[in-house]
Amino acid sequence: MGIRLGGIVIDTTDLELQARFWSGLLGLEITRREADWITLGPGLALQLVPEARTVKNRIHLDLITDNFPQAMAHATELGATPVGEIHEGLWQVWRDPEGNEFCICMS
Repeated sequence: MGIRLGGIVIDTTDLELQARFWSGLLGLEITRREADWITLGPGLALQLVPEARTVKNRIHLDLITDNFPQAMAHATELGATPVGEIHEGLWQVWRDPEGNEFCICMS
């Protein structure tokens, strides 16, 4: 028996907003759409939930880039907000439009 990661699911109260954000940030196309679910690319999905995020994420995505300033500008244009300072000149915590945390990291 083997267990493997099938994908990552982000809860959201606004599927369309989050689909635009994450597909734009990661360059992923919508590969499946239902009333309460959108799949982006091969491994990321958004799931409609009734409640807003209220506490810090226990798991987050680390996104790798070769161009830190360009990635930060792109994330900002799409509606992300930085949290705190850039650490060691290598990574920074961000929040998507619904407040879910992720990091942008230099490769």
